[in-house]
This record gives sequence, C-alpha cells and structure tokens, in this order.
Amino acid sequence: MAPTSQTDSPEANLAQSLFAGAPTEEAQTPFRMAALEARIAQLDSLMVAYSGGVDSAFLAATAHRVLGDRMLAVLADSPSLARRDMEQACAFANALQMPLRIVATDELDRPEYQRNDANRCFHCKDELFDVMGALGAELGFSAIAYGMNADDTRDFRPGQRAAVQHAVIAPLAEAGLTKLEIRSLAKAAGYSLWDRPAAPCLSSRVEYGRTVTREVLEQVERAEESMRALGFREFRVRHHGDLARVEIARVELPRALSMEILDSITAALKLAGYQYVTLDCTGFRSGSMNAILPVDVLVRRGA
Repeated sequence: MAPTSQTDSPEANLAQSLFAGAPTEEAQTPFRMAALEARIAQLDSLMVAYSGGVDSAFLAATAHRVLGDRMLAVLADSPSLARRDMEQACAFANALQMPLRIVATDELDRPEYQRNDANRCFHCKDELFDVMGALGAELGFSAIAYGMNADDTRDFRPGQRAAVQHAVIAPLAEAGLTKLEIRSLAKAAGYSLWDRPAAPCLSSRVEYGRTVTREVLEQVERAEESMRALGFREFRVRHHGDLARVEIARVELPRALSMEILDSITAALKLAGYQYVTLDCTGFRSGSMNAILPVDVLVRRGA
C-alpha cells in the first residue's frame, strides 16, 4: 500500500475544519496531526505496541494509513489483559484490515513484576519491548513505537523508562498531541473507539505491595465484568485482598447511591470472591493507587 501524504489525510482535513476558528491551543491540532504523519513517514517500517486503547489504536491506524504493510500492530496477550479488551482490539484491527500480530508476554513470571512495587509498569514494558525487539529483528522492522501522548509525559509512568532503554519512540508525544486531541481526531476519522474509557492493565487495580498473581487478575476481571453488566461504564474495582474498593465516575455515581444498586454491587462482587465491598465516595480517578507513593518516587515520573 502506498504511503499517504500527511497533508491529504482524512484526519488532517477533518481536523482543520473541526478546529477552524478555535482558540490558539486547539488550532494547533491539525499541525500536530501533520507532524505525526510526517514523523511516521520518515520511518522505513514500524511496529506499534497496540493495546486497543484510544492512543495506541489511533497511532496504529495512522501508521497503517501512512506506511501500509510496512507497519505491524503487536498486541501482547497476558493475564493482565482483560479478554474484553483483547476482543475489542482485534475487532478494531480487523475492521481497518490492519496487520496484527498477537504475542505472548510473560511479565507475570518475573519476580520483580509479581512484587508489585512502584516499578511494576517498568517490568511490564521491559518484557513487552524485549518480545517486540526480538520479533522486529526476525521480521526486519526498523522501529518500534508506543502510544504515549503529550499528557502522559506529566504523569507517573515508569514504563516510559523502559521505552527509553529500548529506544522505543513515542510519535504522539513527539507531535505534542494530547489525549483530548487524540479523541477528537479519532472521532473525526470515524473511529468508534474515540470515546472508549481508558482501560489500563488489570494489574493496575492491585494495591502496591500485594503480590500480583493470575488468580488475583482473574478475580478483578470477574468483578469488573459484573460492574459492566450492572450498566456502569467508567469505573475501577481496586483490589485490597478480601476488600474490593469500587470507584465509579462521578457522573455515574448518583445511580449507585440507592440501596437496590448498592445491594446489587455487593452481591456481584462477593460472587466474584470478595468478602468486603466498599464504594469510594471520591469517585473514579485514574492512577488513584499512586496516592500512597512517596513524593520522591512520584516526581521522577518514571521517565
């Protein structure tokens, strides 16, 4: 498939009309989109670490449009990936006829990962990029990219350090694209996942210091599927041993505050294996487990 010019892409054209006359910051979006396409076009070939989330999916779709068959989306299959997320990732790739390779990763076999300290994400990404590096050498791919965006550079994400050590590039962040911009561009491109809630790995639900095991991850997945079956869209079930701490997005929280729904949540999560169930009154917030980390750890941001 022949590469597409970065100035003629549907996303760039739609972005220009979408943000025409907008404030200066938003008006930068089409230029950032063009910068993303130009960066990708510089590469001979590219493998994208693909999870099916909005960021990695948008990056993979853009790379496929620019590079054609000289790109490959790589989806890591491990116990920390919910089956629902894997199915959605495969469906999106198939809908775009995007080259996809599913690989097995064994981060759960690493004692450093099981230990579940503040560096857990580093060991996860280190395993992933080890596997992708070997695959890239075998298939002749010249570069590896992942879906870090400009907002992520200001967050605590130890996986960024693994990316640096493996020379993995972050085209979205390089182009200065934020999460909001990526969602807007994905919507303009007609991608159904543009408003999909963030879905980090299941291990992120487990409190730091508690050993991550296959059984724990399966329990978390059962619990979150139960919450989804009750009609909630954006939430987390945080694993604290026998206790499940449920975070629900504040816009959805009022619905949970009836005895009928509270009883349903309790019954569902006890069925998933928890002895105690508590509703977090603050509501859902991404990365809430990081609140207990020391300041000197957080300010490093893992980069």
